[in-house]
Amino acid sequence: MTILEELKERGLVFQTTDEKALEDALENGQVSYYTGYDPTADSLHLGHLVAILTSRRLQLAGHKPYALVGGATGLIGDPSFKDAERSLQTKETVDGWVTKIQGQLSRFLDFENGDNKAVMVNNYDWFSDVSFIDFLRDVGKYFTINYMMSKESVKKRIETGISYTEFAYQIMQGYDFYELNDKYNVTLQIGGSDQWGNMTAGTELLRRKADKTGHVMTVPLITDSTGKKFGKSEGNAVWLDASKTSPYEMYQFWLNVMDEDAVRFLKIFTFLSLEEIEDIRVQFEQEPHKRLAQKTLAREVVTLVHGEKAYQEALNITEQLFAGNIKGLSVAELKQGLRGVPNYAVKAEDSLNIVDLLVTAGVVNSKRQAREDVQNGAIYLNGERIQDTGYTLTDADKLEGELTVIRRGKKKYFVLTY
Repeated sequence: MTILEELKERGLVFQTTDEKALEDALENGQVSYYTGYDPTADSLHLGHLVAILTSRRLQLAGHKPYALVGGATGLIGDPSFKDAERSLQTKETVDGWVTKIQGQLSRFLDFENGDNKAVMVNNYDWFSDVSFIDFLRDVGKYFTINYMMSKESVKKRIETGISYTEFAYQIMQGYDFYELNDKYNVTLQIGGSDQWGNMTAGTELLRRKADKTGHVMTVPLITDSTGKKFGKSEGNAVWLDASKTSPYEMYQFWLNVMDEDAVRFLKIFTFLSLEEIEDIRVQFEQEPHKRLAQKTLAREVVTLVHGEKAYQEALNITEQLFAGNIKGLSVAELKQGLRGVPNYAVKAEDSLNIVDLLVTAGVVNSKRQAREDVQNGAIYLNGERIQDTGYTLTDADKLEGELTVIRRGKKKYFVLTY
């Protein structure tokens, strides 16, 4: 099986400019290729992971990756399928985001070993010295307005309005391809399917300005079986930065994917062989309640993104919370596992009687309900059932002096902080 055939089997090829020519190039020598990442935030998210891992697969097949971080294009903003103009960021902000994204990319690509070791590039390095006049004369003249207007990303915005800044973005991305080809003989660009218009601007510029042929391959934008855009959890992106999305939260995201998506995601997001995934599929379909596919997916991706230690910690948090064993976890682990649950900062004047505190902290709405919950055994402090309505919290209930975990019923957690 060729590398392109494997990528197709995994569901990672959406469009190519010339599939036969691309396959021949990949099979008959080392191809230098690049993927671009604009710093539009201080972290990449799971949506970026498809292109990143595709880049890694090509590197493992012997080809040479260039990871381009858009220090220049990030200052402009890509209009592709955005409903409105992006807010422009300062250069200092973008520079900070560039540094963080470069660090994240180094987790996935090998920048140290072999003649195909990855190279990090920043398009600010060549755009910063190009004058506006030179850019219009040397690059802009190769693009007609008709060609630029034909791009779907532009057509969708014409009705609501698009600035010249974002209109010109496709030319900048096209120039990236030209520069990388000129400097490093890069002949292939990989990106998301929403980038097709910007990416083919690069092949057009290569053809017209340098009389060369470049290849473009897009990976699909992943959605779940309901059509929901992948990588979104309750409206928020699942970030690769552990301070924005903890390893535990990422583990839970994968653990809760729908049965219909789990095996497909194993092909896309893990480096398990297709044969291994087929074995998992068979077992999973025989005993879906054991959630083998989801558990394998969660293990593989969390380990890939955050490392083995973070995966083991996420697994331990999951198992201990499921068992209600709060005291089996450190405060640091509890902060991961209970991030986002309601919390209340206990004040010096607050009564620490369990009934009063349940109301004050907003766990229940009335003292009557609080008394009923306590008497019925529905309230747990740090995993231990409290049934005495006269119980008063002491320092012994403050885990590491920082917090107390209240559970109401089987799954409703609340955190008291001090």
